[in-house]
Parts: sequence; C-alpha cells; structure tokens
Amino acid sequence: MIKVENLRKQFGAVKAVDGVTFTANSGAITGLLGPNGAGKTTTIRMIGTLIDIDSGLALIDNVNVAIDPDGARRACGLLTDSRGVYTRMTARENIRYYAELRGVEIARSEKTLARFIEWLDMKDILDRRTEGFSQGERMKVAIVRALIHEPTNVILDEPTNGLDVMSTRALRELIKRLKSEGQTVMFSSHVMQEVAALCDEIIIISHGRVTAQGTTSQLIELSGKQNLEDAFIALSDVLNTAATRKEAA
Repeated sequence: MIKVENLRKQFGAVKAVDGVTFTANSGAITGLLGPNGAGKTTTIRMIGTLIDIDSGLALIDNVNVAIDPDGARRACGLLTDSRGVYTRMTARENIRYYAELRGVEIARSEKTLARFIEWLDMKDILDRRTEGFSQGERMKVAIVRALIHEPTNVILDEPTNGLDVMSTRALRELIKRLKSEGQTVMFSSHVMQEVAALCDEIIIISHGRVTAQGTTSQLIELSGKQNLEDAFIALSDVLNTAATRKEAA
C-alpha cells in the first residue's frame, strides 16, 4: 500500500505539490491524472525517493520514505519517464546488473526474469545488445529492470507513452497480472480509455492539489459529464473555476 499525507514540494516560488493526500491500496490499480505541470511526476518522484520531500508524509508498506529510503526502494518498483538502457549490454545483462545492485541473487533474478520473458514476449530480444531497440523493446527492459527485485508496490510514470499497439497491450496485461497477484499498482497517464479500462481508483491532480478522486463512474457523476475525458477536464479545472468565481464576487 502507498499512503501519502499532505505532501508538499516547492521549487523556488513554484509550489509544484501543495498538500497532496491519497491512498493507493494493495491489490488495486490507482490512476494519477492531471494536466501537464499539475504535479504528478513530482509526486511520483518524491514517493520513489528520487527527490526530497519538503513536508508531509509518504509511506510504502508503512515504510517512511524520508526516514528509510532504502527500505522504501526495496518495497517499490519505479518506472520513470526516462527509459535509458546501457546500449553495449544485452537486455539480460541490463536486467541482471540492476538485480545485482538490488542485492538479488542471480538464481532468484533468473527465476523472476523467466516469468517476465513469457508475460512480455521477450525471448527474441533478451540476448541482443540494446543498441537500436525500439521504444517498446526499451520499455520491456526498463519495466523488468524496475521489478526484478519483486517489489510489492509498482509505480509507473506514463508507461505507454510512445508505445505501439502491441507493446501497449502487453504492458496493460502485465499491469492486470500484477494486480491479480495482490500488488499495489499506481500509474500516471494521459490516455483516458486506458485509465477507465484499468483503474479501480482515479486521483486527479491540478495545480499541485488533489481536486477529485473516485472510480470512473463516481467522477463522471461528480462532474455531471458523460465520459471520463470530459469529467477529467471539468474536475482538473475546478481550482481555476473557483478562483474566477471568487474574483467575480
């Protein structure tokens, strides 16, 4: 489980994250939505220990991210929007290297890798050098690399961005598998159909704050719109609407 309470991060005069609170439950898929610059990626990076938290609390399986970052990293697999791989190494070597950095024994990492080879159809690319890999092939390597230590929580930052149809389909099936195994899955996306199809809970962030959260049907009902895309636009702009009404008054 991932729990965030009153999380804040400021860069100079800019409040990137301004009191974000939510819970991503085990055995569920939680979607993090918001316009560009809303604070989604900054929130993810704080939870994933990539940047420091100014104030507030982030827990991963009750491990305090700020107090025990190593413990939080052991409990969490993070796929960022940067999916660089070592091009002189094969896919297997890239993954094994990260497993060793995580302290995972080779025998265990190979057993875990075997599952992902089947799930993501990686047999043909596993022992090729990654130079020249397509975006989809790099994604497969990056996500296995992030999950090779078998974390109980998975955070994916726009995982399907730039992927073709087949790679997107493979990733979606993997997300469903992780959920079925009881893992916490949280991901950000701009693809409304993807979010509606996968997510048990959706959190909308705008201007560094949570403006709405709930299931797809709950958000549609709350917004008074006909679909998730229209609901997202309405609910992500709620702070601007409130500010405009205040100024008019």
